[in-house]
Amino acid sequence: EVQFVESGGGSVQAGGSLRLSCTASGFSFDDYYIGWFRQVPGKEREEVSCIGTNDGRTYYADSVKGRFTISRDNAKRMVDLQMNSLKSEDTAVYHCAQGCTNWGVPVPYWGQGTEVTVSS
Repeated sequence: EVQFVESGGGSVQAGGSLRLSCTASGFSFDDYYIGWFRQVPGKEREEVSCIGTNDGRTYYADSVKGRFTISRDNAKRMVDLQMNSLKSEDTAVYHCAQGCTNWGVPVPYWGQGTEVTVSS
């Protein structure tokens, strides 16, 4: 069974930082792109970042470029999202997932998410 467990969310003031972590299981982790999405009630899910398998390739949405950094550790089956200079508009539930729609790869599996609240 494919599973993702996210952690690291919380409440922070604008300008602060958080580091989200995602641990995956149930599939050959090294072979898949991994993405981070965020969801705000009433809005479309936004793909904020993706990371390639082992070539260092990354994608960032314009809304987070220069502030967020994605990284992965294949040995630990983990993908992290370092979020700096947080803004109130970054408030959302963040999910990690298998795949990357911006690279044309479907996203059939994602975790339950971790909540991030940024207060101004």
